[in-house]
Amino acid sequence: MQQSVSLLALRAFASVGQHGSVKRAAAALGVTPGAVSQQVKLLEHRLGVRLLARGNREVRLTAEGVRLFEPLSQGFQQIDDAVGLFRATPGDRQVLSVSTTPSFAASWLVPRLGRFSERHPDIGIRVDASPGLADLHGGDADVALRHGSGDYPGLESIRIIAPRLVCVASPTLLASGPPIVEAIDCLHYPLLQDRDRSAWRTWFSAHGTTVGDGQARSGACLENDLLLIRAAIAGQGLALVRDVYAADDLGAGRIVPALAASIPTVDSYFFVARSQAAGTSKVGAFRAWILEEAADWQPALIRHLDQTLAAL
Repeated sequence: MQQSVSLLALRAFASVGQHGSVKRAAAALGVTPGAVSQQVKLLEHRLGVRLLARGNREVRLTAEGVRLFEPLSQGFQQIDDAVGLFRATPGDRQVLSVSTTPSFAASWLVPRLGRFSERHPDIGIRVDASPGLADLHGGDADVALRHGSGDYPGLESIRIIAPRLVCVASPTLLASGPPIVEAIDCLHYPLLQDRDRSAWRTWFSAHGTTVGDGQARSGACLENDLLLIRAAIAGQGLALVRDVYAADDLGAGRIVPALAASIPTVDSYFFVARSQAAGTSKVGAFRAWILEEAADWQPALIRHLDQTLAAL
């Protein structure tokens, strides 16, 4: 006679598989790590297989564990989704969890969220700004705004922004140096480098300009676009940054375009959500709003750049 399997034990195992740690699984379930370990061991005993390979600091699924985890995680997610439909009853304030990177949140998303709240006062927004990718399948967030290729298996993804690289500098620095008419003229100024020291080589190549590797890679190297912009504002040199990060400082005149031409980047920003969640009212409202915001901002920025260049 086959022994029954506890739903609690299945939930504990699914949580360990999702979080990759007994401790994190216990925190998510609101129980002790010992209780989670006990439930998983009970499940292994009932099934007669080893589900976890336990190390000093982490655990990983065995082959049998993977076989059980995949359908089990989908089943629990469906249960959570079904319960969620009843938690958000009409008239209640819903909360939408949005995962994105700290730089995108600070530069683009957060300054615009007030307009979403005005349009949808019944939906609260919680922004999880972290360099790591949220596990949408595991329910870490309702939606994510990701920078990449858009290929996210099992998820709905919609391109919202296709960034372009713009060459920017302090207006004081440009006023004190020789004019920049062509890409090659950028070499009259210090070049601020991205983390990989690759942006300027791409820039010169896109403009059909042959520049020695040493020239294209020389200069101070900074970790991200926000630091490059800060250095440009301080007059330390020319920076190649994505327009999505430079828009506010360009609008305020803290930096100005050094050259009219911009070039597209390889990756884009995408709205990403689980297909099941995409049909909910709060996710649908956020998707419609962010697509509208993204469609408006880039043409407005291009018009501003043209006006700024004409005045230089």
